[in-house]
Amino acid sequence: MTGAAAGAVVGLRPLRWWDVEALLPVEAELFGASAWSAELFWSELAAPGRTYLVAVEARDGGGGAPTEALLGYAGLAVAGPDADVQTLAVAPGAQRRGLGGLLLDALVDAARSGGAASVLLEVRADNEPAKALYAARGFERVGVRRRYYQPEDVDALVLRRRLTGLTRADGG
Repeated sequence: MTGAAAGAVVGLRPLRWWDVEALLPVEAELFGASAWSAELFWSELAAPGRTYLVAVEARDGGGGAPTEALLGYAGLAVAGPDADVQTLAVAPGAQRRGLGGLLLDALVDAARSGGAASVLLEVRADNEPAKALYAARGFERVGVRRRYYQPEDVDALVLRRRLTGLTRADGG
């Protein structure tokens, strides 16, 4: 857990099916026409080899009853030596607080724990903040998927980070 504004505490926990309704507005705002449906999230949560996390902020719900605000979420699929980041999103109001890095680091740790040798992901070619985050975490461009994001006709950059032989101290 990490400190946040006004003494609130931000932490990561597993994403559960009952979280899906709360994340759908964020999904729609960030991804527009290519946003995932509730059914797609539910099928991902039920699939083997998946790790899905939410970043939440504990808040005082009044009368001493704590509540959680969903700030972001991320998902990973591990199959043999490969792991694939399925999604990573931070709510617009929570961006630029390090949550994307916190979520990504947790996915990389899950990939490593799952025996993966590398982590792959796709990122919109026009998403400069995400590209900067991935580059800072050691991801390198290995390909382009032309017109991948539809209906917007935006290319996807395919990025990979090798996990073998690295430790957190040297970028792993």
